[in-house]
Order: sequence, then structure tokens, then C-alpha cells
Amino acid sequence: GTRSAVLNTEARTAEADVLSRRCVMMRLVDFSYEQYQKALRQSAGAVVIILPPSISSVPQDVVRQFMEIEPEMLAMETIVPVYFAVEDEELLSIYEQTRAASASQGSASAAEVLLHTATANGFQMVTSGAQSKAINDWLIPSVEGRLTGLGGEDLPTVVIVAHYDSFGVAPWLSHGADSNGSGISVLLELARLFSRLYTYRRTHAGYNLLFFASGGGKFNYQGTKRWLEDNLDHTDSSLLQDNVAFVLCLDTLGRGSSLHLHVSKPPKEGTLQHAFLRELEMVVASQFPEVKFSMVHKKINLAEDMLAWEHERFAIRRLPAFTISHLESHRDSLRNSIMDRRARIDTKALTRNTRIIAEALTRVIYNLTDKGAPADLQIFTDQMQIQQEQLESVMDWLSSQPRAAQLIDKDSTFLNTLEYYMGRYLKDVKQHHVKADKRDPEFVFYDQLKQVMNAYRVKPAIFDLLLAVCIAAYLGVAYVAVQHFGLLYRMIQRLSTKTKQQ
Repeated sequence: GTRSAVLNTEARTAEADVLSRRCVMMRLVDFSYEQYQKALRQSAGAVVIILPPSISSVPQDVVRQFMEIEPEMLAMETIVPVYFAVEDEELLSIYEQTRAASASQGSASAAEVLLHTATANGFQMVTSGAQSKAINDWLIPSVEGRLTGLGGEDLPTVVIVAHYDSFGVAPWLSHGADSNGSGISVLLELARLFSRLYTYRRTHAGYNLLFFASGGGKFNYQGTKRWLEDNLDHTDSSLLQDNVAFVLCLDTLGRGSSLHLHVSKPPKEGTLQHAFLRELEMVVASQFPEVKFSMVHKKINLAEDMLAWEHERFAIRRLPAFTISHLESHRDSLRNSIMDRRARIDTKALTRNTRIIAEALTRVIYNLTDKGAPADLQIFTDQMQIQQEQLESVMDWLSSQPRAAQLIDKDSTFLNTLEYYMGRYLKDVKQHHVKADKRDPEFVFYDQLKQVMNAYRVKPAIFDLLLAVCIAAYLGVAYVAVQHFGLLYRMIQRLSTKTKQQ
């Protein structure tokens, strides 16, 4: 949107007629794209959008409307700096006073407007600091770990992937609860479950499991792209080179009553990916009939700048892959919104979706259907059941902090915690880093993502003018009075002198 950050202008609300070189304040509950465009057309000094303390308190129609507008705000390049601030009592008071001053400009009487303008309190909005500049050496980190299968070296590998970063119109407000905190939550729960199965020889499967929490997912899956290049092009041996059974990407699984398996090419019958599709259908039909399940086929469009789903990165390298999500379309605005908060997550739906995936994956890895296991067999029960409390705590942790890629580096607390968590269940856990190509950068991040804005209470310029007029008038009256007093004094002196002479 904008790289401008410095501000020193007078505050106004969108109701004012003239917004040029003004800091236009808008509350989310009253926000409209028409008002936003009006501010940009009039070359406002800045736009401040005030968010409520709790997004869950905002009516759903307002949330949906803003989520539809957000992509347009992101795509529109503008020199007008756009700020987001969370509402508190002081900010609300500033907004209300500014709104009253702005609304008074439409009064019928010019005298009333002049009087109100002269006596009203205004606010000067000021930010300090340097202009935003590009950060050329920013690293995008990812974390990988594995569970090695039993029975030889040349075992097929199942890759489980989820990107951890979030995205929205304001990086510091992008918490990404559903997209893709829910995907990471499912990945970590699968790592916990299968680590227990792989602990005992009796339940140790003949498949390698490779887990990858990718960074830069919202930037065309840059972490996955470079990870694939390093494993397929720049090394002699890796689990991705040997025998990949399929890649399962997890994305937006935290709500809804449907599940969709997104594929670039429908799996052929007799392949392991087709067996996984069949198991998903069977588990849903026999154990969760209330869930609507479908396969969504979409070919990769290399002409577009951005890929639709993460599995397309693997499909381009001819690895069988698909993405499972409760969203039917990759264009859903939920995937890139600051409105994607913890309150929108249905923990029961997240637990159910985790169980569906875990049950289907286990049936494939252990070949349970061909061994005669009934379709309604519940594998994860008793001591091995899906832990809803664990999923809730992981979701609380993930959604309590912004996870935009330009905020997370290799030493961030979030990444260290994620690496530690994966290390509890997986082997060979390590970070993988991506840096933009200096000659032809795939992404460019900028600093100054958070600013402190000060509001100074000021009187309008016309107040100074009127005050100057009043002072001049007072001095004029005083001067005239002094002149008249001096003349009167001299007349009295003359009269007194004549009286003495007589």
C-alpha cells in the first residue's frame, strides 16, 4: 500500500468536507470503502482506522465488509500513510471531539460555523522517526523435523506441511488464527500422535514422516520454494529425493462443517495419494456424516503472480501433493485478513478435523483397509485420543501474537518456541533460512511497521486570527482611550490654569 510513515497534520473525520492535508480518522464500525477512497482522492495527510479492543464484539456484517475491502486496500498503491490503532478511552475521546468539530462545518449559519471553529478544540497528529526503507538481508526461517520409519533405508516418505506466518493489511495486527494457526496446530498434534506410535516397534510403520513448518507462506510460499530447491537440486541425499509417497499441506482447518481436498491433478487409482483420498471419504462418511467432504481440482496457473495453495509448489516439482482446508476457494478473504482472530476458531471443529486427518493418514500408513479394518474403526481413543485441550492451548499461543513474515526472524521467541515444541516429538529438528536474491528479489520487506502517534490539543488557525483581531481591537480601544484621556487631562489643566489667573 504505502511506504510513507511521517505525519504532522490536523485531525478530521470523514464527515468533513475538506480532507486535503488532514489526518482522517475512521472507526471500523463506521468504515466504508467510499470514505476511504474520498480521503485518498483529496490527498489526505494520513488515514487512521480505529479498531475496537475486541474484534469479536464487531457485528459480523461489518467484519465481512472489511474483509472484502482489505485486498483492495493492499493492492492499491498510495502515497497517503495508513495507520491502524486499537481504540481506548483517550483515543475515543479524541475521535468524538474531532467528529463534533468536523460535523459543525455543515451548519447552516456561517456565523455559527465561524464561532464554533474559533472555539472548538482541535488535535494535531504527529509521528516522529525516519521514512520506511527496504531491509535487504531479512531471513525467512522455516523448521523441519522427521520420524524415521522401520524397515530399511529406502522407505517411502509422507511429507506434512503447514505455513506458520500470517498476513493482513497491518503486519502488527495479523494474528492469523485460522490461516494458518489452525494448520500449524494440526501439524503439531499429528507430530505428537505419530511420535508415540513410532516409539514402539509393534506400531512403528514402514514410512518416513517429514514435518515442515514453512515460513513465507503468504509471500508465494518462498520458504517451501527454497527448501525444495535445496533438497532436490543442491544435495545428494534427502527424504524428498528418494521416494515421496505424497505431500499433505494443512491450511485453514479451524472452523466450518466442510472439508475440501485441493489438488492440481486428480490422483490416479492405485497410488497412495488416491488411497488417502479414499480413506478420507470413508472416515468422513462413517464417523462424521455431518461433514461435507469433496475434492476440488484446480490446475496450476503459472501466469499468475501468486500460487493458490502450498501444494502447488510441490506439484511444480512433480511431487504428488494436495492441500486440505475447510475453504472451498483459495480466494477466500479470510486467508489474508487482520480479522482472522482467535474468537473465530471453533475448537470442536478443529479437533474434529484433526481427528479426520489423523484417522485417514493412519489407515493409509498402516494399510488398515486392505487388512480388513472396518470403516468405523476409531483408532485414536483412550490414551491415544486427540487432545482438545492441547489444541486449544496451542491455538491460544499462536493467535496471541502477530506472525507476519516481516516480524519473525531466526532468533524470535515464536520461532524458538516452535522449534522446541517440534523437538519434543521429532528427530533432526532444524531451521531452514531463505534470503531474497539481491539481483532479482522475490520479496522486499520494509521497516517502520509500528509508529507512535502523538495527539496534541490545539486551537485552529482561525482562533489565532480572531485572537489577534481581538488583541488589536483591545489595543486600538486602549490607544483611543489613552488619547482621549490625555486630551481631557490637558483641557482640565488649561481650565485649572485660567481659573487661577482669574
